[in-house]
Amino acid sequence: MTQATKQPSKVPNINVPIFWPVQLAADMAEQGMDLLARNVKFVAEESRLHGGLKPHLATAHTERLKLRTLTLCDYSAPDATGAATLVIAPYAGHTSMIADYHQGQSLMQTLRGANVNRLFLTDWHSATPDMKDLEVDQYLAELLACIDDLGGHVNLVGLCQGGWTAAMLAARFPEKIASLVLAGSPIDTHAGNGSLVKMVKASPMSFYEDLVASGGGLMLGKYMLAGWKNMHPEQHYVQEHIDLYEHIDDPIWLSKTEAFERWYENPLDLPGRWYLQVIDQLFKRNFLAKGKYVALGRTLSLKAITCPLYLLAGESDDITGHQQVFAAEALCSTPKDKTKKRMVPGGHVGLFMGARTLRDVWPEIGRWIVAQGR
Repeated sequence: MTQATKQPSKVPNINVPIFWPVQLAADMAEQGMDLLARNVKFVAEESRLHGGLKPHLATAHTERLKLRTLTLCDYSAPDATGAATLVIAPYAGHTSMIADYHQGQSLMQTLRGANVNRLFLTDWHSATPDMKDLEVDQYLAELLACIDDLGGHVNLVGLCQGGWTAAMLAARFPEKIASLVLAGSPIDTHAGNGSLVKMVKASPMSFYEDLVASGGGLMLGKYMLAGWKNMHPEQHYVQEHIDLYEHIDDPIWLSKTEAFERWYENPLDLPGRWYLQVIDQLFKRNFLAKGKYVALGRTLSLKAITCPLYLLAGESDDITGHQQVFAAEALCSTPKDKTKKRMVPGGHVGLFMGARTLRDVWPEIGRWIVAQGR
């Protein structure tokens, strides 16, 4: 037989049953490599999501003041005039990224889009050991320095724990506050029956004191993060890891999750003395709502607040129930026709960075703030 007429070698027909185990082994080997690659990717992403990504503010801004407890960030439009609006971000263990979360999903961007043109944000610093003995008064004093630097007459927007701080400033210096927005803010900390209220009431002060002592005089952010996760343990310790594994090859899902964890998994440390003062006087004894809280040498009365007031609460907020927010209506002296209340669907975090609330609610609040200056 010549080379030209040589028959090609016959390829085995692997569809014949005798070859099935061979094909199965080949398939398993291929899947095994794919599975190994997927598992490696999963482990790497787990590391990134749990502390590997660092928080940052999403929108371009400048630093107007750099103080011990905070940096005052300027988001203003060029040549903006009129009363400034100061957003006081929560100082409760997470960074101020909650107010400037993501491009296209940012409270600061939303307010600017509503023509709040002189706009500023408190970017809180994590407490260092030399700050362990700072008290609430030191934080109020530095916020007062910010207000005076901005002209001495501002609109305040208090988010969550930033809300009781804003209310304190409005009660202590009512002449300096043009309007007050309280969003998810615990003003009457004993109102309602939320899980946080129950936890604080049930835990003795010695529990919080021991936490601070174990942190060398600081309330460590990692302790607070563990506490928040333990409010929904199945979600944080089981389901979120399952979700990650199932979506490890979904870039859109990963991008959204990375943005959230960049904020959530990087808590701030708090001064221990400040933290214990807040737990004892605000959350356990409810001094602000009772008119017994002393700030910068004066006993505060929320009745001193007469400026226009906007109250925003989440319908399913299990951190700050709507009763704690809406209590401000009765505790302050703002006239009824100058008070607005709004309850929105969703929980606590969604009030500040939820896409729906940013789209449907905060533009209205921005327009309301602008209208107070007319």
